[in-house]
Amino acid sequence: MRRVAQVIRVLPDKVDEYRELHRNVPRPVLDRLRACHITNYSIHLLGDQLFAYFEYHGDDLAADLAAMAEDPATQEWWRHTAPCQRPVDEAAPGEWWTGMEQVFLME
Repeated sequence: MRRVAQVIRVLPDKVDEYRELHRNVPRPVLDRLRACHITNYSIHLLGDQLFAYFEYHGDDLAADLAAMAEDPATQEWWRHTAPCQRPVDEAAPGEWWTGMEQVFLME
């Protein structure tokens, strides 16, 4: 199992819309996440930053994320969520959600 943490900014005028969108995530989007071996997925908000955490139980995260990006239901979902977000300053060129370094884990 691989733990993944990511960060992105939410536009201040889109916070309420983003919250509302996530009150009812479409079932096909959730099904795709599960099919891509993603569990225990959560998103947290602090100020204008969104922090996401999930656990990956597959063998090829890049391939599963590529499959997710090809999924029509996920693409439609992203058409609603993307206008609410902007990458953090630390994002690499073309990167949307930015991965974070794990510096501590209590097991």
